[in-house]
Parts: sequence; C-alpha cells; structure tokens
Amino acid sequence: MTQSNQPLSIIILSAGKGTRMQSAKPKVLQTLAGKPLLAHVLDTCKDIQADKTIVVYGFGGEQVKTTINDYYRMMPMAKAELSRQTSEDSTSSSTSSESNTDNSACRLGITWVEQAEQLGTGHAVQVTLDELPKTGQSLILYGDVPLVSVETLQNLQTANTQGVSMLTLTVNNPFGMGRIKRDANDNVTAIVEQKDASEAEQAIREVNSGIYCVNNELLHRYLPKLSNDNAQNEYYLTDIVKMAVDDGIMIATAEPTHPFEIDGVNDRKQLAQLERRWQSHLVGELQKHGVQFADPARVDIRGTLTAGQDVFVDVNVVFEGDVTLGDNVYIEAGSVITNSSIGNACHIKPYCVINESIIGAGVDIGPFAHLRPNTELGDNSKVGNFVETKKSTIGKGSKVNHLSYIGDATIGEGVNVGAGTITCNYDGVNKSQTVIGDGAFIGSNSSLVAPVNIGKGATVGAGSTITKDVSDDTLAVARGKQMQKDGWQRPTKK
Repeated sequence: MTQSNQPLSIIILSAGKGTRMQSAKPKVLQTLAGKPLLAHVLDTCKDIQADKTIVVYGFGGEQVKTTINDYYRMMPMAKAELSRQTSEDSTSSSTSSESNTDNSACRLGITWVEQAEQLGTGHAVQVTLDELPKTGQSLILYGDVPLVSVETLQNLQTANTQGVSMLTLTVNNPFGMGRIKRDANDNVTAIVEQKDASEAEQAIREVNSGIYCVNNELLHRYLPKLSNDNAQNEYYLTDIVKMAVDDGIMIATAEPTHPFEIDGVNDRKQLAQLERRWQSHLVGELQKHGVQFADPARVDIRGTLTAGQDVFVDVNVVFEGDVTLGDNVYIEAGSVITNSSIGNACHIKPYCVINESIIGAGVDIGPFAHLRPNTELGDNSKVGNFVETKKSTIGKGSKVNHLSYIGDATIGEGVNVGAGTITCNYDGVNKSQTVIGDGAFIGSNSSLVAPVNIGKGATVGAGSTITKDVSDDTLAVARGKQMQKDGWQRPTKK
C-alpha cells in the first residue's frame, strides 16, 4: 500500500532485446552484482509492498520468465542454510545489493504481459491496461534500470498529489535523454525527446529518467490517445505529461537519492560502468561504519554484506548472497565467501572458498581451504591449507591443518587431524557418517572408512585405514605388514 493509502501497482517494462549487448540472453537477464537486472527491480517492488506487479516482456519472453522464476525459487533454499546462526549483540553495518527477506516467486505475484511488437514505451504500458486496476497509482519502472531505491520511489509517490509525478535529474551531458520543459513559473509543460528537440531545447540540462508515478485513472484515459506522429514513429509514454498539462494537472517532480539510480544499461560497457558505481556505493556505506578495504576498487559484493567493527578486507575478495562478518574479522586476498556467517576475530587467509558455512569465533582458515555447504567450525578451531570440508561439524579448538578431506563428519572438541587424513564417506551409492570424539588424535595419512566412530581420547596411528569403530582412550593401528626385499631391481624402460 502506498504512503497515500492508495493501492499501488508497479509496471516494469522489460520487452527489449538489447541488441547492443551482443548476447543470446535478453537484456534484463544480464547480471549486475551477481543477479539479473530485472531481479533488482523485482526486489525493490517487494520491498515497497506493491499490491500488483506487472512485467511487460517481449524478446526471449519464455527465457525471462523461466530464469526469474528459477532465481527466486532458489533464493530461499540458499538462505535456509544460515537459519541456525545466532544474532550478535554488536554494532554492525549492512550493505546490500538484494533484499534481506524471503524472495519466493509466489510472494512476488508477478503478472506477465506480452508486448509482441516493440512500438515504444507508451505502447509497452498500453498493453498492460487489461490487467491494470482502474483505481490507485502505478509506478512505471524499467527492467534495465536496476538500481532505483525504495526511498526514491517513496519520495516519488509522496510527490504525486495531483495525478502525475516523475523522476528528473540535472546532468552535465544530457545527450540522448528527454528534456524537461518548464514555463516561467517553473511548472513542467512537456518532455521533448532528443530527436524531436530544437537547438534551444537540447541545451536544457534537466532530463527525464522515464520513471513515473501516475494515477491509474489517468493511464486508462491517456494511453489509448497516444499517437506515433514523431521522428521515431513510436508511441511515447512522455506524451501523457503533455495531456495532463493540457487538463490543468500540475506535474510534480522528484530527484533520485543517488544519481546512479536512473542509469540504464544498453551495452557491456555501460553494464561494467554501472557495476563499478554500485560496488563503490556499497563499499562506501561499509566504510562509513568502519570497515577497512585494502583497495575499495578491488572487491565485489554480490548480495548482502553485514559487518561488525574493525573488519579488514584485502584485495579481490568476493562476497555472494548473504554474508555476515563479526568484529575484528581479517580476510586476506582472493577469498570467495558465499551465504556464510563468520564470527568475531576470525582470520581468513588467502584464496579460501567458503560456501554456506557457519564459522565460530577466533577461527583460522586457509590458505587455499575450501569449505563446502553445511560446514560448521567451532570457536578457536583451525582448518588449514588445502583442506576441504563438506557437511561436517568441527568442534571447539579442533585442528585440521593440512591436505585433508572431511566430509559427512562430526568432530568433537580438541581433536587433532593429521595431514592427509580423509573421511571415506561415499561407497559409490550412499553417504555415511564419521564421528570423532573429543580429544582424539588422528595420525597423518589415515583413511577413516565410514560409517565409523572414533572414541574420545583415541589415537589412530599414521597411515592407518580404519574400517571398524575405535573405543575411547585406545590406540588403533591398521597397516599392511612391512616387507623388505634385498637386491630389488627397479623396472627399466624397454
């Protein structure tokens, strides 16, 4: 519901092919900050609590619908992996390129409307009239203008007191954009497109973003009257402004909170430029709350990053999905962290990959460690270089320092796992569990063949292949008998 208590519809124009992208994918499916352009706009619709969301599609329509539905179907699954994490009573900052709440496709309630022929923006809104309520307001947005904010749209709604409001911005180089014409009293009188503008009109620096808030009654009245008598032979949405002015309606304007919010994307260069503007904004918000970046230009946030105090992020680190960092976290170069929670005073060494994991406080990870989904590391534990974990819990103070694979395992507190140890969790059909009790010591190069239990305080001799349970406080050694042959001659090449 809008701030004016009128029902709110949102119309998202997403029918363009995006020829300049040189891609088989429709333009609105190109990604910014790790997700489709259209998904950014849809998340904003959800956050603003629109009563109805209409997406106008054209080129690659089935691909657009399938990709968007699949994207939102997967989002709750990824976030569910962090449902067990507890909240920290510490000051934190959050920077997001997506919403924090449930993004299920069913809750978005998208109404898909096809624009079979692309005959201009006015025509694109025309095709929604059968689905558009006769009452309330509509926000008109674009699938290739991904970063307009909830705050800006709420301001635009508030400005709409007489039936039409629009986002405008004064820019240094207005080339290619529609100019805002005003009268002597500073009232908006018309919008003139670049190709239809006179020399004097082209000198105007206030431009139209194309984003509007319009009463639905006016859309139903004006859209059927649009004409394509212009240089482009298209039906311009901007003509409804002139119609409203002729009816004595005062056109309200509002400015975006940030200039990049009205930036559209037409080619790969513009997409890359907007990516950097957005990343700079996200990093800047975190810097305001004390997060230190070794180089703000060499980090990517592709989701939501929440950080505590005195966090350091080195170069070329990528955050994906929902990531939470506690206080005094130190992340070295080249790490990729996805949908994970990292506790206070953790040290992530270079080139670690952490995915859907929960990390306690004071944990050391890496370098070159790979934490796969459903890994939980207890406080003050350590996972060292070239260690891979999957669907495993490693208890408080336990260490897996070198060259090991820990999968489908539960490791207690104070356990030492020697270099080269693996849990043999897969028999070709089924996955089985390995359980290691508190205080156990696993010698180097051991193979623990699941299902198997290693008791508390037990020791496994180096090089053992353990296929049976080991009792508490015992030594288990399982090696082949050592043989020696004197005068052994190595094979020679024939």
